[in-house]
Amino acid sequence: MSFVLFRLAALALLLTAATEASAEETGTISVQIENDRVANTDRHYTHGTRFDWVSDKTTDGPDWVREGLNSLYPLADMRAGRIGFSIGQSIFTPTDTTTKQPVANDRPYAGWLYVGASVHAETSRHVNGQRLDALDSVELDLGIVGPQAYGRNIQNGFHDLIQVDRAMGWNEQLKNEPAVALFFSRTWRPQPWKTTGLEADILPQIGGSLGNVYTHADAGLVARFGQGLDIDFGPTHIRPSSSGIAAIEPLRNFSWYTFIGASGRAVARNIFLDGNTFVDSPNVDKNPFVADFQLGVVLAFSGYRVTFSQVFRTPEFKEQIGSDRFGSLTLSARF
Repeated sequence: MSFVLFRLAALALLLTAATEASAEETGTISVQIENDRVANTDRHYTHGTRFDWVSDKTTDGPDWVREGLNSLYPLADMRAGRIGFSIGQSIFTPTDTTTKQPVANDRPYAGWLYVGASVHAETSRHVNGQRLDALDSVELDLGIVGPQAYGRNIQNGFHDLIQVDRAMGWNEQLKNEPAVALFFSRTWRPQPWKTTGLEADILPQIGGSLGNVYTHADAGLVARFGQGLDIDFGPTHIRPSSSGIAAIEPLRNFSWYTFIGASGRAVARNIFLDGNTFVDSPNVDKNPFVADFQLGVVLAFSGYRVTFSQVFRTPEFKEQIGSDRFGSLTLSARF
């Protein structure tokens, strides 16, 4: 019962904060789906869903969110940033989902259901006569890991819908545990190179996370080629992958770019590999370093944006055979 109350309290917090915005305030709404079906697999990080709203203006939304997250991020003044709210779910399974017995040397079943609040502060300066933009982001996610995250219900319900076999081992999933994750990052966006109407740039990013869900440090970069690269700070992904901001800057009627990127994480904790924090649970020996490689395309027109990418992830635990691959689709609209 305490976990149900915790989840309801988190949802109430999100709804209360979101409804403090006035009717005149605008922002970007995004729906993001990640799934490994594109690789014809059903294992490890197998599915993620996330809904986002990010304000257009730095004055929109409740100031207490800015003040609270600013106190958690010392590298920039977040009180002048855009506010965002999110709700999401991530699902993890072992490779063998046909057995009801515990799977030795494979990652455990787990679901994570969370709500989040974020602030994104953009700054600009000139270096050697060239403009350099920067985006500082901090996000606090609160939720539940375990049966109350309803990973079993969502996965097997969807499997029933598409008439494929259910995952049979959910009785062996991680136990219920309140889950906290604080994510932070800084992304630099230099002035793009331009030639014959086309643009190119490289976006370096550093960041990390703290909490009983994820604790890691990461760094990476994304190379982009197209037109209208100032529409955003790169493609968005569900954490722990490196990500840009969900907001859209509709500076022209049509923008597009292709991208390729790489990032690496030094991992101190991953609850979906290490198991529950306070009780015994299934677990595996994680790898201390994990790399992601991504490629894809972004199309934006009249306040709408479509992002499709594929992410290749190196093995996350020592007994894992082969790397993982999953697809990511994001639909965004500015209102």
